[in-house]
Amino acid sequence: MSEFKKEYLGAGITCFVSDDHTFGTDAVLLAHFAAPKSKTVCCDLGSGCGIIPLLWCKGETGHITAVEIQEQAARQIDEAIEFNSLEDRLTAVCADLRNLKGAVPFGHFDLVTMNPPYKASGAGIISKSDADKIARHDTMCTLNDMCECAAHLLNFGGRFCACIRPERLSELFVTMSKNGIEPKRLRLVSKYPGKAPWLALVEGKRGAKSSLKVENELYVYGPGGEYSDEMKMIYGDYLLENRGD
Repeated sequence: MSEFKKEYLGAGITCFVSDDHTFGTDAVLLAHFAAPKSKTVCCDLGSGCGIIPLLWCKGETGHITAVEIQEQAARQIDEAIEFNSLEDRLTAVCADLRNLKGAVPFGHFDLVTMNPPYKASGAGIISKSDADKIARHDTMCTLNDMCECAAHLLNFGGRFCACIRPERLSELFVTMSKNGIEPKRLRLVSKYPGKAPWLALVEGKRGAKSSLKVENELYVYGPGGEYSDEMKMIYGDYLLENRGD
């Protein structure tokens, strides 16, 4: 019996979560924003419990690689791969994204994603647990580490998608451009209409020219406090009643 809790995602796909490695709305939104197509070869960095690759597995993609530095989280992905019989579609690699050469092929991927630590090192109250510290603060992965790694992994013209708090958006844009990934698409996310955005979804392309498309804002909840119609579409057949967001 697994030491981890099963969470059904719909379409026959189950994720394994734990107190240390679970997922939130931001990861679901990033998976949807990145939207890989049927033959897209993908890599998700800092994959945690593997939620983004597993959501992609509800549809058709090329092969997916999930990179995760923490051993327990990587085990959760491996359990999900075995449970869902995804051995031909998804591979988990337990490694540090700052040192991936030889572990993951460079210049190979059409799409790279990451839901990075939102807080800069030394900013805010430091999380007590090691797992939370790694996930929430860039003590082991800076924005430059993330963008530099993505640039190595992507083929020319390949897409890089990430989510970030709006207050770090300019820092992300500068860091992407410095690493040869040009910001091309931006979508801001607010909890409610009329509220300030709490999340920014960003897409860049390796080797592209400068030109940014700003999409309509996405609202998580409608005026009545229920999920907006778009969020209901994004979640699809996921069991909404099991969510605590």
